[in-house]
Amino acid sequence: MKENSKTTIQIEGMSCASCVATIEHALKKKKGVNNASVNLATKKSTIEFNSIQISEEELKKTIENAGYKIFLKSENKDEEKKVRDKETRNLKYRVIASIILALPLLYFAMGPHIGLSISSFITNHMALIQFLITTPIIIVGYEFYYKGFKSVIKAKTANMDTLVAIGTGSAYIYSIFAAINGNVEHLYFEVAGILIAFILLGRYLEAKAKGKTGEAIKKLMGLSAKTALVIRNGKEMEVLIDEVIVGDIVIVKPGQKIPVDGIITKGYSSVDESMISGESMPVEKTIGNKVIGASMNKTGSFNFKATKIGSETVLAQIIKMVEDAQGSKAPIQKIADVVASYFVPVVVSIAIISGIAWYFFGGFAFALSIFVAVLIIACPCALGLATPTAIMVGTGKGAENGILFKNAQSLQLAQKINTVVFDKTGTLTKGKPQVTDIISFSKYKDRDLLLYAAVAEKNSEHPLGEAIVNYAKEKKLSLKNPEKFNSITGKGIEVQYNGLLIDLGNRKLMEEKNISYNNALKDLRTLETEGKTVMLIAINKELAGIVVVADTLKEHSIEAIIALKSMGVESIMITGDNKRTAEAIAKQLGIKRLLAEVLPQDKAINVKILQEEGKKVAMVGDGINDAPALTQADIGIAIGSGTDVAIESGDIVLIKEDLRDVVVAMDLSRYTMKKIKQNLFWAFFYNSIGIPLAAGLLYPFSGFLLSPIIAGAAMAFSSVSVVTNSLSMKRYKAKMSL
Repeated sequence: MKENSKTTIQIEGMSCASCVATIEHALKKKKGVNNASVNLATKKSTIEFNSIQISEEELKKTIENAGYKIFLKSENKDEEKKVRDKETRNLKYRVIASIILALPLLYFAMGPHIGLSISSFITNHMALIQFLITTPIIIVGYEFYYKGFKSVIKAKTANMDTLVAIGTGSAYIYSIFAAINGNVEHLYFEVAGILIAFILLGRYLEAKAKGKTGEAIKKLMGLSAKTALVIRNGKEMEVLIDEVIVGDIVIVKPGQKIPVDGIITKGYSSVDESMISGESMPVEKTIGNKVIGASMNKTGSFNFKATKIGSETVLAQIIKMVEDAQGSKAPIQKIADVVASYFVPVVVSIAIISGIAWYFFGGFAFALSIFVAVLIIACPCALGLATPTAIMVGTGKGAENGILFKNAQSLQLAQKINTVVFDKTGTLTKGKPQVTDIISFSKYKDRDLLLYAAVAEKNSEHPLGEAIVNYAKEKKLSLKNPEKFNSITGKGIEVQYNGLLIDLGNRKLMEEKNISYNNALKDLRTLETEGKTVMLIAINKELAGIVVVADTLKEHSIEAIIALKSMGVESIMITGDNKRTAEAIAKQLGIKRLLAEVLPQDKAINVKILQEEGKKVAMVGDGINDAPALTQADIGIAIGSGTDVAIESGDIVLIKEDLRDVVVAMDLSRYTMKKIKQNLFWAFFYNSIGIPLAAGLLYPFSGFLLSPIIAGAAMAFSSVSVVTNSLSMKRYKAKMSL
């Protein structure tokens, strides 16, 4: 049994920032709990604890004692969705019932004051009628009282439900005593009934809106295939996707979704991988190529061997990463958490002081109205929703653009980055040498020189030779084996082919064979200055031309560097290559500062030096040797096509190989933080203005008094407006055209 454990518990019944504070406070008091973080938007609690000192069951019991329910998660996502839909429907029915009852209550209570006619029977029995209408509304809103008082009794803390319970309960009980004593002029049944109806309506609208913040996850979950066609015992059979096992041979026909991850063993096709990569163009696939579960097969048919199933598939990993990010807390959330932890006790104190103060000037009924209005308008729902709803939409938009933020912290910190360090090979460049130039100094055409060079390198395993052979194949050249082959270590190759003696290699080879290359010197110097590798080719002891090979830049690398510069972000290149080659690549990219000849183990040290200069550093890499630097950086950005180790070490994963996504990630971070600040400003501003108004600050000067009913409507509106502002982020478009 592991001593240090981590668990995620789904919680029901939370409604505001004070609920979050209540649960976190209750958990952190327990011996053995190292840390507890509760997210209002996702309704998740992430707890780090010592499993010897406290069990997961005890943690759940602590949450329940604080007045909240544990949501029993099902492995079946459809079943889980049904449970959630049922809860939303239940809330909807309660809202409808409360509003149907609240409307006549409002009419009977307010009608006489605005000149509406009411029968004498109702007037004579007004107290009884209002009591009979209000009581069912109180019953419909029972959860406010159950959770509110349970939190006080068991967890010794108050929450938003406590405020509602005290406020509406006070109005309801006072009205009963007033009616019994015949004081029908001061009834507040409508305050209790209409407030509960308003708050329930606000919660329903909020629940509907919050449901939309998680649409990115729902879309991802809906992408996977339901069944798979597999070959077992020599027969084709259709099985549920959960029944596919590693090693199964799966058949995919045109127009079908690929059920799981695997490697093609037979056939070829083009596959639409836009759901993962965001690229609209289908990718050609043939034997040996990887296929990703949930991507769409287009034209051909093929068989593939299942290599990853269930939670191991690329799609499942992406979903988990997005869920983890949405469930985590951004550092800015701490502001709201600290405020919320003191909020309810302070509000109750203000309400009591205001009520007592006004009691001496306006009597008990007037003081009660003030007391209830303060309690209701001060509800910190908007405060609790300000950050997590924006984080949920922001991480969802990132996933849609092929950018995975591992946690809310990385989403927040990305906007502070002012320096991006790029690994060269495999990140800025393709990482595979390619033929870039062929120059002839003789009667032989470029195509002839390519053929002879490829024949010479046909049996070579050197990366440069492989690049020449691949380029010849792309040009549809037929390559035959040379009659004689001789490899000269460190210098090149000598072969005989079709009656010709072919020498292919560097200057040392030419010098050893006494072959002059003076007429190629100018080109040699120019090309080598550009960081390219030049191979001289001689035929029958005479220089025929040169073949140039280089690691080429990835598409859009230059655009990414230009875009970062326009954002005021410095780009630095780090590489183990020699300084001349590094300078050539940096010049092409427009990068002013480079770190060349850096050993793999020293990359992290170089990142640390930059941080000591006061820079906020993001490291972008794809290899195992980049992992320490990715971890050292303020933000590690891993290229999704890279190694698992690099991806694991990164804070942000770019699914595509498009470096413009580095720019989009930073821009999305800035946009999300702008929305969070807007939300927090609105939440703080609303409470700062609302509480003094409800306390009667303007009443002595203007006669203006905020009624409890208007306070309830305003409170509901504030929460919905914050969520709606976060939802507006769904219209976000990356500034760069991807």
